[in-house]
Amino acid sequence: MKYLLLVVVAVHGLIHLMGFAKAFGLAAFEQLRVPISQPLGLLWLAAALLFLLSAGLLLAAPGWWWAPALGAVLISQLVIITSWSDAKFGTLANLIVLVPALVAALAHAPWGYRAQYTRDVAAGLAAPAAQTTPVTGADLAHLPPIVQQYLRFTGAVGQPRVANYRLRFHGALRNGPDSAWMPMVADQQSFVAPAERLFFVDARMFGVPMTAYHRYIGPNATFEVNVASLVKVVDARGPEMDRSETVTLFNDMVLLAPATLIDPAITWEELDPLTVRATFTNAGHTITAVLTFAENGALTNFISDDRSRTLDGKTYERVRWSTPVSGWRTVNGHRLPDAEARWHLPTGEFAYARFEVVDVAYNVVGR
Repeated sequence: MKYLLLVVVAVHGLIHLMGFAKAFGLAAFEQLRVPISQPLGLLWLAAALLFLLSAGLLLAAPGWWWAPALGAVLISQLVIITSWSDAKFGTLANLIVLVPALVAALAHAPWGYRAQYTRDVAAGLAAPAAQTTPVTGADLAHLPPIVQQYLRFTGAVGQPRVANYRLRFHGALRNGPDSAWMPMVADQQSFVAPAERLFFVDARMFGVPMTAYHRYIGPNATFEVNVASLVKVVDARGPEMDRSETVTLFNDMVLLAPATLIDPAITWEELDPLTVRATFTNAGHTITAVLTFAENGALTNFISDDRSRTLDGKTYERVRWSTPVSGWRTVNGHRLPDAEARWHLPTGEFAYARFEVVDVAYNVVGR
């Protein structure tokens, strides 16, 4: 869909060069029979350049392609009106560009999820940073042996303690085992003390853009989803969401920031040499999870019965939730897992989210 839009924008822009060329006598086009003055020719050129700039931004900085596109559509429609009998079909191309450009503009509006995510990240980074002295072997002494081995496997020992962490994911989402996968890109910023989890998702369902924002600050968590930045289809909040996001917060600590597991507030119970049960409390919400490991210390799975599933934000069903790890990769010098999120329904388990970390930074300073 993105590349189809790219072709439309680029070709539409190139076509506008015809009006400029005709106005300045650079070429004669039989398709343009109505005379075009030089001032109008400059407007044709301006529209062309803006469309081509939009096409370039779709590739280089897709979050901003809509800004020049909206200006291009406005100028384009003005010059099309002056040559209506020759150029009226350009209106259809303008409409094809206008609709996704407006949706993209709304997604970046001050009241949109992207803007709220940006504000929340900035507020979190403005707070005083937590201690980031290196993690030592002594810091691991109270942990079960397999958890100690896990922290060494991930390379946490000798590295700075984690005050915050920022990630970008590529992946896919779906609502049920028979639903189609929706490609998505997600940005996450989390803070350790006090704990905060900010998770913004940009996805596509049958080509229609959807944005979602998981926000967990203080004792309260929310999960909201908008279609085309216009229609809110999920608004989840309340005790079930608070508990569920506490599970997700701890899951992130385990998979994405294992240095945080040295926190003495986490209690551990060794079930066997490769399996432990962890109890984690944040802002008055307490959850448990079972972690399993391989002989080399690599995490293989995270399982919790304290997370609830909702499709509309109104009804909740507490269901077993897991994030099995299929492998490990090095991203920006950090060992991170390839994992998916799974629901274990009475009818069987299924993966509903797949994540691949494409960028990561720890102890971020400023935006």
